Amino acid sequence: MSKQLRIINAEQVFDEEINTLKRVKTSLSQNDAFNNVEDAIRGCKGKVILCGMGKSGHIGRKISATFASLGIPSFFLHPGEAMHGDLGMVDAKDVLILISHSGESTEVVSILPSIKVIGAKTIALTGNEKSTLARECDVTFILDVPHEACALDLAPTSSTTATLVLGDALAVVASEERGFTKSDFGLRHPAGTLGKKVLTRVKHLMAKGKNIPFVFEGCSITEAIMEMSKKGLGVVAIVDEDKILKGLLTDGDLRRAIEKKIDLYNGIIDEVMTVNPKSITSDLLAVDALSRLKENHLNNYPVVDGKKRLVGMLTWQMIIREGITL
Repeated sequence: MSKQLRIINAEQVFDEEINTLKRVKTSLSQNDAFNNVEDAIRGCKGKVILCGMGKSGHIGRKISATFASLGIPSFFLHPGEAMHGDLGMVDAKDVLILISHSGESTEVVSILPSIKVIGAKTIALTGNEKSTLARECDVTFILDVPHEACALDLAPTSSTTATLVLGDALAVVASEERGFTKSDFGLRHPAGTLGKKVLTRVKHLMAKGKNIPFVFEGCSITEAIMEMSKKGLGVVAIVDEDKILKGLLTDGDLRRAIEKKIDLYNGIIDEVMTVNPKSITSDLLAVDALSRLKENHLNNYPVVDGKKRLVGMLTWQMIIREGITL
């Protein structure tokens, strides 16, 4: 096969599957099937369970993962394992989405009688409106897939793609109707970038306790410089005896002091510190703190409580190291 012929054949696969998706998309508005399925999912008080055999099973796993990712409790039930005890995971409050293009997959059809006894609602996603699955399920969506993209018109290709996209559509619409938010998404993806953005707060990242660089007002500039060098954050907070924040000394303040020829060896910190510096609280989201740092052209923030007492120190490097960006 020539390289050009390979490309032509590959493009035909794309065209066939795209045409199938357009066909199924058009069918959404031609009857109430999609809305009926969504109504069943919306009314579910338990879990949305996906079930399928072979390639349909792989698609079912992905659809289930999408539902769970978007805040709708879901898992995949292997039909073979279901017949050997896993039906114990199914409850009357659940909704089962059964996938079979032929609608006659033995393993899938075989669990229907037990599901009916349990009382769970059943949804069929199939390409055969006359099939056992279509007849026996409470709700049915027929995927009109006249041809597979496979050259032999045998391997599940167009049908699995259409089912996958339909599953995504069902999950996304159901999630929107339930009012699922970015914060909800982040809560379910704590290891991901978005999860960190909506969950990580200043208190999770800031230097605290013995790691906070601070000195008391009235101390010498050299003492403050030594504290800054020891803690390695390029900043030191100045507090009173009650640890109320009074000022801040940064590398920039020291450079400006040198330019003004201030005696760094004999002067006191009050002469060179930034008075009443900007500060943040520990409950602020780290991404919001990063935004403020950027907006105010700062490298760090002292962290204070409600009485302006120093409780931590945050630098932009701490936030970036956590993988949080704007």
